[in-house]
Amino acid sequence: MEISAQISLYPLGKEHLHEEIRRFVEILEAKGLNCTIGSMSTLVAGDSATVFPALQEAFEYAASRGGYVMVSTISNACPV
Repeated sequence: MEISAQISLYPLGKEHLHEEIRRFVEILEAKGLNCTIGSMSTLVAGDSATVFPALQEAFEYAASRGGYVMVSTISNACPV
């Protein structure tokens, strides 16, 4: 099933937010997902069988580097 997700990643206590978020997005893109980076969130689109495991992998990578909050809204009816 094709889905889209709006994801906001908040690195806690980090000085260089851009690099932390960029690495998170690179993991998603490496899984073949189409990502559109905005000023407050990233839009991701793809097959649900790819999106969910990719989000898990990207979050686990980020979480291994410190404290993070990730907020996501997922839809099967909002094309990107």
